[in-house]
Amino acid sequence: MSAAPAAPPPASADPLPPEERYALLLTPPQARSGWRVVPARVAAMCAVELQKLRHDRTELYTRAVQPALWLLIFGETFTRIHAIPTGHVPYLDYLAPGIIAQSAMFIAIFYGIMIIWERDSGVLTKLLVTPTPRAALVTGKAFAAGVKAVIQAVVVIAIAAALGVALTWNPLRLLGVLAVVLLGSAFFSCLSMTIAGIVLTRDRLMGIGQAITMPLFFGSNALYPVSAMPGWLQAVSTANPLSYQVDALRGLLIGTPAHLGTDLAVLVAAAVLGIASAASLLGRLAR
Repeated sequence: MSAAPAAPPPASADPLPPEERYALLLTPPQARSGWRVVPARVAAMCAVELQKLRHDRTELYTRAVQPALWLLIFGETFTRIHAIPTGHVPYLDYLAPGIIAQSAMFIAIFYGIMIIWERDSGVLTKLLVTPTPRAALVTGKAFAAGVKAVIQAVVVIAIAAALGVALTWNPLRLLGVLAVVLLGSAFFSCLSMTIAGIVLTRDRLMGIGQAITMPLFFGSNALYPVSAMPGWLQAVSTANPLSYQVDALRGLLIGTPAHLGTDLAVLVAAAVLGIASAASLLGRLAR
């Protein structure tokens, strides 16, 4: 008996005519525009920063020296002499979230130098002629700075844990720490890019950055409670976004009373205003 002939392969349900298939090969896909490119741009900038750290880890080691000194020398000494009232919380525990915020700010506050370098090398001009919105470029760079700050925060948390600081290891709280560090770093990097758009040179940016970092740090609640400050410094601390970042980190990491809703709202608003300000000056920087 002869075998039955094989059935022909089923035809596709909706075959395209040849002219339409050729048109798909010859016509490029429509470029994404507007805010649809924001997630891709943010992810791309973060990937670039991670690649830099992967090829050169020296920055991680050198930047870990300063927070380690703050915790080892300043924190241990003031814990012994009980000079700063922190209630039932040991001063070293009280200090650790402030040093995390400080180290993240120090990374972000000089991020504008990267923008000026990109302007000098022609990279910024090429980015600005793409259909990507300027605010999306700034957002990507701001959160790329946040990636570095998060890595730095992990290093500081590891040092603090080695020194015996009673930190929480609740995954949800650690995710909150991640969000707070990202938002704070986004604001300070946008502040740096705004200053870069005003001064236009690396030397001036370095000078201004060095001039404002310590006032921002000492004018916050990173080292001492707001109640221990004089009245004028309390007003400065209230207007300082770093204070809200430190307050949120303390509440999340060591469980002190905090105003997490207010802290996050202020950090989000500061980041949005910083992105808008830096984006408005990006074109001036590229001239």
